[in-house]
Amino acid sequence: MSVYVDVSAAVHAKAGLSRYATNLVHALVPLLGDQLALFQNSLGKCGPLDGLADVPVSGTSLGYRPWRAAVLAAQALHLSSARLAPGARVFHATEHLLPPVKAPTVMTVHDLIFELYPHYHRLPNYVYLKAAMPLYCRRAGRIIAVSQATRHDLLERYGLAEDKIVVVPEAAAPHFAPATPEEIERVRIKFNLHGRYIVAVGTLEPRKNIANLALACGPLFQRGLAEMLVVVGARGWLFEDAMRQISSLPWSNRVLMPGYVTDQDLVALYSGAMLTVQPSYYEGFGLPVLEAMACGSPVCASNTSSLPEVGGDAAEYFDPQRIESMVGTLERVADDDELRAQMRCRGLERAKAYSWEATARQTVAVYQQLAPEIVLYA
Repeated sequence: MSVYVDVSAAVHAKAGLSRYATNLVHALVPLLGDQLALFQNSLGKCGPLDGLADVPVSGTSLGYRPWRAAVLAAQALHLSSARLAPGARVFHATEHLLPPVKAPTVMTVHDLIFELYPHYHRLPNYVYLKAAMPLYCRRAGRIIAVSQATRHDLLERYGLAEDKIVVVPEAAAPHFAPATPEEIERVRIKFNLHGRYIVAVGTLEPRKNIANLALACGPLFQRGLAEMLVVVGARGWLFEDAMRQISSLPWSNRVLMPGYVTDQDLVALYSGAMLTVQPSYYEGFGLPVLEAMACGSPVCASNTSSLPEVGGDAAEYFDPQRIESMVGTLERVADDDELRAQMRCRGLERAKAYSWEATARQTVAVYQQLAPEIVLYA
């Protein structure tokens, strides 16, 4: 008897989905022991995950795109296969892809951005998700929503039974903690950072609203409240307009875009930042908010979707649709040392309220709703 957890997103390092799958499965190991098994596509071509070499792995050799198409076709035709996850008692799909396995299924839904902001998706991806997600949500035995905001969207859009959806939040990984002065100085030298800087983290795509953040930083640069904006994250889809807008700003030379950085560097960047900003129009959870708080960085965020839910009273908020609102909040926080000190303290306490151990325990409780014989070892 096995609980299979799909770690394909982690193996393929798919941004926030990778963090979710990686942190969750590591936290599940002591709770499930030999009941735990892993599933992935592109089997034999990549993996295993660090520290999980002893956990059995099953799956398919198909790459991501062929596998994605095969899953939708199989679900639409009511096909299933026990070979995908032999001996499965529960199968957990950690991204928006529910394979046709012969076992009760749990699917994590991170967001419904494609429904709310279809123009922020490439057309093929939008068409696929529009066809697949309602079907996958109906077929899943239970759905884990990472926030109340995502749960609300699922209920509103798909009319699912309320007791089918369980909210289980994410958390910052344990290594997100205030860095030493030596580590902060190291990343300052590595990235050539001068003076007080602002950090934003996320894959560069339209909903992240990075171009407007760069525009809003102009008044802070002019007043000497900040020297640089550091945007951490790989380039995603439809990023070209944002790049053009940023490059056209008179202060574009103050916007540093190093792309992906290691977690070691990210912890130090958060820790040394005057503040961290999450300017997204929409987030299913907004993990960088908790990561930054865990590192002692004051956080300013959009007042939309899940972000006030995650940040609580530890963050300051703005309307992401209005540049003047963003500027006002950033200036107020940047210009008030005492306020930032209070935000640091509140943020550290807020981050402590979330942990991957708690997330894993709540996740196992969802598995046990479908398979009561699953044993919690620790």
